[in-house]
Amino acid sequence: MDFSVSVIIPTHDRAAVLGRAIESVLAQTLPPREIIVVDDGSTDGTEALLRSAFPQVRCLRQENRGVSAARNAGIAAATGEWLAFLDSDDEWLPGKLAAQREALERNPDCRLCHAEEIWIRNGRRVNAMHKHEKSGGNIYRRCLPLCVISPSAVVIHRDLFCDYGDFDETLPACEDYDLWLRICAREPVAFVEQPQIVKYGGHADQLSRRHWGMDRFRVRALEKILAAGVLGAEDELATRQMLVEKCRILAQGARKRGVVDRAEYYDRLARKHGDEDVPC
Repeated sequence: MDFSVSVIIPTHDRAAVLGRAIESVLAQTLPPREIIVVDDGSTDGTEALLRSAFPQVRCLRQENRGVSAARNAGIAAATGEWLAFLDSDDEWLPGKLAAQREALERNPDCRLCHAEEIWIRNGRRVNAMHKHEKSGGNIYRRCLPLCVISPSAVVIHRDLFCDYGDFDETLPACEDYDLWLRICAREPVAFVEQPQIVKYGGHADQLSRRHWGMDRFRVRALEKILAAGVLGAEDELATRQMLVEKCRILAQGARKRGVVDRAEYYDRLARKHGDEDVPC
């Protein structure tokens, strides 16, 4: 199989850790075709770091438009048949790309492969909770509660973006959740059970810390997939049930904060998508 891989690393003001991410790509036992760093308006010396320490890396610079726009710019510029994403605060283990090529060769019907991960939070390794458990195959319903595929863990055929669209630049967060719903509703995925990436958490600039109520964005993604009309009856029911559940949680939280208009909005949305199987 043609396994020419373009690695896309979006970054914004992470010069302190970006080098670690790039070094982990350069250390791959199966080298990629190219490394593209999309500098999303950094002001911390990122450009100088890339120019001096990593001249072999292709750098795209844009005004600060968010991680989705940065990834999409990388997708548009990439020349490989396969694309791999790496968040600039994460790193790969050396055999990541080789393991994913083997998994895709064993699963020729799959055009997306992800891998198990190691979590480091505040400098200590932590065990993932059951709700974050990874798997392969037809995993659409497993994707409904929260994101179970990490962008840094993915290798994806570029045709999937032609078929299902790019990252949604209108979503400030959960843009990956939205994309995986669109893909996993129609496609099986391959999975590498051995950890291949290290994810670092606990720092202040993570999107999950910058935005309250992340389920707000997941609700928007669930509405989008329902409106697309691509789900079978059972998947549609499961999606509506999840949307109603998330709306109720958001409404309850809004009431506790005294934000009545927002609570009423999510109440209405829950009623809109509820039926006899989902009492409201």
